[in-house]
Amino acid sequence: MQGTVDGFSYGMVTPLTAYVMACLGAALGLRCVTRSLGNDRSWKPGWLALGAASIGCGIWTMHFIAMIGFQVEESRIRYDVGLTILSLAVAIAVVALGVFAVGYRGGNTTTLIIAGAFTGLGVAAMHYIGMAAIRLNGRLQYDVGTVALSVVIAIVAATAALWAAVAIRGFLTSLGASLVMGVAVSGMHYTGMAAVSVHLHGATGTPGDGGSAYSLLLPMLIGPVLFLLLAGVVVMFDPMLVLGDSDRNRATIRGRTVAQSAERPARPGALFEAPSATERRTYESGAPARRGW
Repeated sequence: MQGTVDGFSYGMVTPLTAYVMACLGAALGLRCVTRSLGNDRSWKPGWLALGAASIGCGIWTMHFIAMIGFQVEESRIRYDVGLTILSLAVAIAVVALGVFAVGYRGGNTTTLIIAGAFTGLGVAAMHYIGMAAIRLNGRLQYDVGTVALSVVIAIVAATAALWAAVAIRGFLTSLGASLVMGVAVSGMHYTGMAAVSVHLHGATGTPGDGGSAYSLLLPMLIGPVLFLLLAGVVVMFDPMLVLGDSDRNRATIRGRTVAQSAERPARPGALFEAPSATERRTYESGAPARRGW
């Protein structure tokens, strides 16, 4: 017997909230990678790790917020805690491998293709490990073609994210890239969900109320959401992540100019140069002189 699947039981609330979390994770991750590449004196491993964790948490949080809206009318849904946690670890680990690859090897075509493919497969693995954590009165079945399409979307999205991390520098352009990445990640998720059908065990099951799913998912979502908020605070209070390239370059040039002026010795005989016309008028008017003559 086929179950009645509803992926939008709360309307557009869960898809929009999930999209926002995916965009937040992508935006924080891109800015952290930019920070590691834009300043040789920065602690690169730390910024890359923070970026990978932000993107991974954003993807995982997006998935399980969207899953709150997933219900099967004929059966209650529960989640295996171990597999749910494993899916989070996989998300962060595979994104970290891709981020560290482009962070240290650069954004050449070969690195992007290999790292993007590996990361995309890892993101897809996170999605389907999360789906394997579902416990209900039946079994999940997948359409192979739609699953393959979701994997392709994941690979393209991961490759685009890694390219944006090394190629985009400005704050507004990073923000735009994160919005696009949110669309790609959400598209991958709902494409994968379109492949799902439920075959029930027996003619009847326990009516689904979603209560047990909420009791697990909501507390587990608190940690990654708080992490993303704290990562956002770190980004907000780092001026090099907030400033655009033009502002950063002007600040760098201004700092170098001031340093060079401080180190440049005064010209011999500068104190004995003839006063300018302005200084002469100031002296004749009785105002305090600046050269001391």
